[in-house]
Amino acid sequence: MLNLDKSLFEEIVTESEFESLEKNCKGYHGVEPSGIPHIGHILVIGTRIKAMMRAGIRMQILLADWHAMVNDKLGGDLERIRQSGEILKKAYEIELGDLKPEFIWASDLIDKSSYMEGIIRTAKQTTLSRLKRALPIMGRDESDAESDFSKYLYPVMQVNDIFELDLDVALGGMDQRHAHMLARDIAEKMNRKKVVSMHSPLLGSLKGTGRMDNFKKMSKSDPESAILMTDSEEDVKRKIKNSFCPMGIAEGNPVMDIMKIIIFPSMKEVTIHRPEKKGGDITFTDFISLESTYKSGAIHPMDLKESVTDNLSKMMKPFAVLRDYLEK
Repeated sequence: MLNLDKSLFEEIVTESEFESLEKNCKGYHGVEPSGIPHIGHILVIGTRIKAMMRAGIRMQILLADWHAMVNDKLGGDLERIRQSGEILKKAYEIELGDLKPEFIWASDLIDKSSYMEGIIRTAKQTTLSRLKRALPIMGRDESDAESDFSKYLYPVMQVNDIFELDLDVALGGMDQRHAHMLARDIAEKMNRKKVVSMHSPLLGSLKGTGRMDNFKKMSKSDPESAILMTDSEEDVKRKIKNSFCPMGIAEGNPVMDIMKIIIFPSMKEVTIHRPEKKGGDITFTDFISLESTYKSGAIHPMDLKESVTDNLSKMMKPFAVLRDYLEK
């Protein structure tokens, strides 16, 4: 049994299957190279990869260059996508430090003779309507696929990646749930092992996350809605200062989400600095206590923002070398 803090994950499908996993099982996270990564890619997923590796899971990171091309990232230019993949790889290496996952390019998988056979066998086990339901994994909907049939190949490719790598565990954000559930459904039909699906929470847009079906996640396509890994301390301060953070409301509050999803899992305690007339500094050792205090109105949004800015800036200091790497 693996010693892993399951509270880091929004969902594990299924927990009973996870409990049966043993050390040295194989896990992966697949990610499209598509420009400068933001904190959701590196700090959120990176924290979960570190926890999984320390628990004994052998992690692979799939740099999904062909998937990014299908999804029209960087104009579908594979050379630019692969340059972006090198940036992504460097960012993960900085975050993971001494931990060494195996990096794999999707193009290397696709070069294998078994890959195309796997695509066909996988596709034969699903339907067009099922693939349509999986399109949100790539930020697309049915109208996009109607004018470009290659979009329907994307979910099949992602499922086949899982089979080709012979995985025990798949890690992704909640937006990847459709693909992981499709893989589990098809595995059952093909009499293959089902991958345990571990889903991290998603970071919302700094401009406001929306609610339920209208949730707006952090996106590098709108740089002011996201903290990019190459942002300077001044950038982080400006973006957090201008972010949506309603007084006394935690749900749908992107600043509170950063506290919950990034800062608390990495720090033993967090201090909010307040004026003496407002009660002075207050230190928390868990997010639930902070959330309750914020909801009571005892913490002003600007004080919360200053704490997030300070802590996030400290966590991002090692990534200054990423800016140097890009300049070169």
